[in-house]
Amino acid sequence: MTATPRIAPLEPPFTPALAEMLAKWMPPGSPVPPLALFRTIAHHDVLREKMRPLGAALLGRGLLPARVRELLILRTTARNACAYEWGVHAAAFGALAGLDRATIDATWILGRVVATDDALILRAADELHDTGTLTDDTYAPLSSRFDAPALLELMSVCGFYHLISFIANAARVPLEPWALRPPT
Repeated sequence: MTATPRIAPLEPPFTPALAEMLAKWMPPGSPVPPLALFRTIAHHDVLREKMRPLGAALLGRGLLPARVRELLILRTTARNACAYEWGVHAAAFGALAGLDRATIDATWILGRVVATDDALILRAADELHDTGTLTDDTYAPLSSRFDAPALLELMSVCGFYHLISFIANAARVPLEPWALRPPT
């Protein structure tokens, strides 16, 4: 995104408390500085305190396989035209979750053919985005693949990344230089 940020990410030097909080948002030993998204959210005391635990739980302690989680995140952020978060996850987690570049790109472009198991996950993200629910035709195969806690997590991942997309898009968070750019 080339537009000027509406809410500029906080810049160093940070207070010790803020530096500690931003470090918690990043993976241990991360080679990149705190993300612009996190430095934007940091303007709001309660959001910066309360959003991190859920995001960290979904990413690090979730029940869904990493591939499923990342497909959900990539498709949800793509459907929200959130190049920022899509690019961060595509670059930071795509390969780690076993996604090749063609599959990652397919999450951005509706109608691209993907593996059958992946297609069900993308369809779930699409339905949740478009209607706020899942049809019986989508829920039935999901419920045969995932138990109730994992299904709740699937729904939560999509909802959480809608929230992230809204913040990144509306605040015009600048793209990370190392993140992938969506296909054209």
